[in-house]
Amino acid sequence: MAVKGSSSSYYASMVVFLLVLKLVMSLVFISWLLVWILLPTKPFDKWSDKFYTATNSTYFGSQGTNILIYTFPILLISLLGCIYLHFAKRLECCNSLSSFLRTWTRPVLVKAPLGIISLMELAFCLMFLAFLIWFFTAAVHNSFSSITKESAETEGYDQVWMQKLYYASVWLALTGNTCCAFLFFPVTRTSSLLPLIGLTSESSIRYHVWLGHIAMLFFTAHGICFVVLWAAMGDLWQLLKWDFHEISNVAGEIALICGLLMWVTTFPTIRRKMFELFFYTHQLYFLFLLFYLLHLGIRVFTLILPGVYLFLLDRYLRFLQSRRKARLVSARLLHSETLELNFSKHLGSSYTPLSTVFINVPSVSSLQWHPFTISSSSNLEPEKLSIIIKKEGSWTQRLYQMLSSPSCPQRLDISVEGPYGPVSLNFLRYDSLVLVSGGSGITPFISVIRELIYRSTTLASPTPNILLVCAFKTSADLSMLDLLLPISSTISDLSSLNLKIEAFVTREKAPPTPNNAAKLKIRTKWFKPLPSDQPISLVLGPNTWLWLATIITTSFVAFLVLLGILTNYYIYPIDKNTDEIYNISWRALLNLLFICFCIVATASAAVFWEERRSSIQLKQSSNMDVKTPIASPTSWLDNVDQELESLPLDSVLQTANVHYGGRPDLTKMLLECNELNTGVMASGPSELRHQVARVCSSGLANNLHFESISFNW
Repeated sequence: MAVKGSSSSYYASMVVFLLVLKLVMSLVFISWLLVWILLPTKPFDKWSDKFYTATNSTYFGSQGTNILIYTFPILLISLLGCIYLHFAKRLECCNSLSSFLRTWTRPVLVKAPLGIISLMELAFCLMFLAFLIWFFTAAVHNSFSSITKESAETEGYDQVWMQKLYYASVWLALTGNTCCAFLFFPVTRTSSLLPLIGLTSESSIRYHVWLGHIAMLFFTAHGICFVVLWAAMGDLWQLLKWDFHEISNVAGEIALICGLLMWVTTFPTIRRKMFELFFYTHQLYFLFLLFYLLHLGIRVFTLILPGVYLFLLDRYLRFLQSRRKARLVSARLLHSETLELNFSKHLGSSYTPLSTVFINVPSVSSLQWHPFTISSSSNLEPEKLSIIIKKEGSWTQRLYQMLSSPSCPQRLDISVEGPYGPVSLNFLRYDSLVLVSGGSGITPFISVIRELIYRSTTLASPTPNILLVCAFKTSADLSMLDLLLPISSTISDLSSLNLKIEAFVTREKAPPTPNNAAKLKIRTKWFKPLPSDQPISLVLGPNTWLWLATIITTSFVAFLVLLGILTNYYIYPIDKNTDEIYNISWRALLNLLFICFCIVATASAAVFWEERRSSIQLKQSSNMDVKTPIASPTSWLDNVDQELESLPLDSVLQTANVHYGGRPDLTKMLLECNELNTGVMASGPSELRHQVARVCSSGLANNLHFESISFNW
């Protein structure tokens, strides 16, 4: 009883602790937003002048004040968020939604090119657009109110409209800068900010796209307005000006050109048809940020520094992880030109269903990284991580041809980044699940079903009723249903689930003949990894959030120390905090150097420490284990045939209802679901996902709750 009481007391205290953390983070974030809202107003100018005077020091100068106002709050939230997620994961907090919140997450807008928009997303989008309009109009109104003919002549403008155009151009850039303050949060994969609000980088990538479009519209308008102004004044020579003490025009033009090149290739007509062009052009983001920094100087750049700082940290962690070579154990090849890659995974690394990894195969392309949904379950298969790849593009075609050829290598050099995914298992809160997929869109649902198999067989816990509706083009694609089970499982493992499979073959009107069906077997190829190949593990290990909090804290404190030493003993004696004597470009580059150095040093130390600990554990477990459980016993012997045969095609199909010659009537099937609490997920072509979202948002069935997932950007 004492143990039980102490456990309850600990749980209650931790819940209170997490609530306090949430409250503190909310207050800090609201305060940070209020600063942005008040930034273009006159009262803020008066307050900021006093605040700059009070906080101005020989160690940081006016830059330190901007860091305190704009940078520190977000990094503090990120730090507290890491602590929150670490303890919330241990408590396995329930994520059930109230009926009020479910109403706000229901789709209200389903239309290309925006996709599926929930009521909550629509509300926040409208508020953000209203904020941008307020920011620009309030700033322009305040600037124009002080302009007179005399003030224009004093500033060197022949006419009043020229000075007005100047101020409008400046505020266009600063409004775009506001978008950049949020631009990098959605693409930071290892970040606590997105999980705090239930998002992943994969599902929020469209926010990055929207912000990028808006920012480039403002920046382009900013550049055009200045060209018009200089042409009217006869000062086009300003295009070639690089001022080392004020704004550098040349740096801004280079940044704008890089931004335009990235922007043009992001439009769907180019990105989907010429993905490699989009991919390589988007690497110009580093030049964009570099010249953006040189254009504005570090003082203004601190307004967007939080997002850039966290993104650079994430990018370097991904670089460190990509240096490892993953241990590929086997590949299952389907007749439908689909393959499943099975990697060895470190026991201490866990992931949730619907997670993704990015893989690079140098023998196919040394530069390209492609995201794939994890199909395995971290609980059901603790030593394995699997992904499914459908032969669709040129990259996947080359990979499939290489693995399916008789001359397939006995080892494949692969690097992996991730896994990345949701923190919680939202689908467990429903009494029943409807999973709708088209083609290879079934992949994310395989991990969901495997996780439910584990919970029903190992934990003996109740699981939702499952209706899997999958549409395939040909009967050969039906073999993907066999991947619902791992290599080590049998069809009997599905019997513990209340699973109903409705499979539709759209381009064939009859099942294949017995002779053709006999050929549709899954082939398994086993590989011989090198001792240097490592099991897949999280770059910061099982305590990722605590390590990330440590890196953020130590790297930022180290940056402030270096910045204070530089400013107090070198810059301040030269310019006395006037920002008019010392070279603004050199100051910006030195700040960037300090930031990169601190991130590299602290992140490298953390990853090295974690790798050392992991390698010790791996050696100990290797000495205790007789063989690798997920590998074929014969695959490690020399002169053994590499290719084996697995179960026939109908091993899972015997539990499915297969329909030929038509598409599923999704509206009818969804409306026939009578369970009061039904979660609906859709994956596949956009038309299919939009149709499912429309049914769930139509109001015809209030028991249907659309669970938005996105693996297509």
